[in-house]
Amino acid sequence: MHESVADYVAEHPKMAGVLFTALLLLTQAAPAAANQAAVNPGP
Repeated sequence: MHESVADYVAEHPKMAGVLFTALLLLTQAAPAAANQAAVNPGP
């Protein structure tokens, strides 16, 4: 079992790119989902 993320990435260097891409997609998707969920009922 890995003690930390740094240990895991040290043993699997290609996973650094996968983790970075996942983080990038999540940071882009959250504001888009929040904007879509915002409701403006109007006057």
